[in-house]
Amino acid sequence: MAGFKSTDKYIASRDLEVAVNAAVTLQRPLLVKGEPGTGKTVLAHEVAQSLGMPLIEWHIKSTTKAQQGLYEYDAVSRLRDGQLGDERVRDIGNYIVKGKLWEAFESEQQVLVLIDEIDKADIEFPNDLLLELDRMQFFVYETRKTIAARFRPIVIITSNNEKELPDAFLRRCFFHYIRFPDRETMEMIVQTHYPDIRKDLAREALNVFFQVREVPGLKKKPATSELLDWLKLLMVEDLPVEALRANEKHVVIPPLHGALLKNEQDVHLFERLAFLARRGG
Repeated sequence: MAGFKSTDKYIASRDLEVAVNAAVTLQRPLLVKGEPGTGKTVLAHEVAQSLGMPLIEWHIKSTTKAQQGLYEYDAVSRLRDGQLGDERVRDIGNYIVKGKLWEAFESEQQVLVLIDEIDKADIEFPNDLLLELDRMQFFVYETRKTIAARFRPIVIITSNNEKELPDAFLRRCFFHYIRFPDRETMEMIVQTHYPDIRKDLAREALNVFFQVREVPGLKKKPATSELLDWLKLLMVEDLPVEALRANEKHVVIPPLHGALLKNEQDVHLFERLAFLARRGG
């Protein structure tokens, strides 16, 4: 099977390519961390497409339990059907709701499973999946059957580092941190998404973008996804490059800043900087 490489839609660093292929070779989950908006979730889509595999996505919420990824037993429906005299109650399997991992395990071909934003769940969530991800099987107590993977799925797990993950879980993963792209890589990403963008607009927008990221005190630095949204708006509005050029000595609030700055504290910070710049001028 050919290894993963950058695609025409996704620019991956050499280190990321190596990490993906190493995890596949070792048959271990790939744990990917990085700033929000650096393409962790998109990576799973691109790897699945590159390797020609179906993608099964399990998006984690604060209320998600590990058991939901395996299966859930709908006892309420069975009780209701029993009261109504439904013949289905004779087979408890009719009330087993399959989870994402069960779906992956019984697939007729190898699939890629994305466990997205695992750090949103309870701290015990990763530990509760240790055995299942290690052995690629689990036991269904209600039916007294073991569900084992026909083909060991490739597993990609993303984390925004909102909380620390247990050591026992980390030991079973191959880890990669997606570093924020440098200027050269970001230019390639922009060109990949917007091949028709004016060169002068892209150059000046990147100047502003990296300048914004360097402002001390930002609560949420804009990431790649924010840059791409901002560039799309700049292109639609057909703003002149001069509208982006700020005074070299001061950072002022950029046009259409709602695509870059995502909370009121950061907007107020730039408004204060703009006020001080005008006052100083």
